[in-house]
Amino acid sequence: MFKYFEPNKIFSITSKAPKYVLLLFIIILSIGLTEALVLSPEDYKQSHSVRIMYVHVPAAWICLGIFSVVTFLSLIGYVFKIRNFFLISKSLAPSGLVFNIIALVTGSIWGKPTWGTWWAWDARITSMLLLALFYILYLIAWRICNNDEKAFKLTTIITILGIINVPIIKYSVDWWNTLHQPASINILSKSSIHTSMLYPLLIMTAAFALFSLLIFLMKYNTELIKIKNKGLDRL
Repeated sequence: MFKYFEPNKIFSITSKAPKYVLLLFIIILSIGLTEALVLSPEDYKQSHSVRIMYVHVPAAWICLGIFSVVTFLSLIGYVFKIRNFFLISKSLAPSGLVFNIIALVTGSIWGKPTWGTWWAWDARITSMLLLALFYILYLIAWRICNNDEKAFKLTTIITILGIINVPIIKYSVDWWNTLHQPASINILSKSSIHTSMLYPLLIMTAAFALFSLLIFLMKYNTELIKIKNKGLDRL
């Protein structure tokens, strides 16, 4: 199976993908922004400040999703000794951190007109901040480790510890009394959010996912070039 992980074969595909992903991202983002900023209605309580939701919520979803994927790939990669899984995880993490920070910043901006404060040690806010710290620890671990095996072990431990925080973020509004309202979107039951707001939210989520993919491809291609320059024929 390792023949499929040869840098030359992978790079021939991933090097061509960014331009197509970028084009698709621009199209989807344009549609999403039009829907979110122009066509979607204002909230009867929060007025136009609710439009921050179209950046805040997708950013939070994406950063949670990326950390979950990074944890899964790191764990499987460590157990089955698949080095390429670690390379993918390492390339995914930066965009996850970016969207984690975006979620925290936009949440703070949204909190001022809604709650009357820029920051509160709310259960969800605090757990999201902890997730950002796990992202930072993960990226630092790659820099400080002087050999791959040590990096693989340390980053896997960090992701396993960090993934415990993901369900806490998800269910914090149900487990504790928080400033955040309960979830408006449910996969297994009827969502309370109106479709006029749900569709722009989903479109913006798709746009952010494409942007994450774009960052990943650029980072991943850079890593593949480093491997190729070292004269390695496989990962």
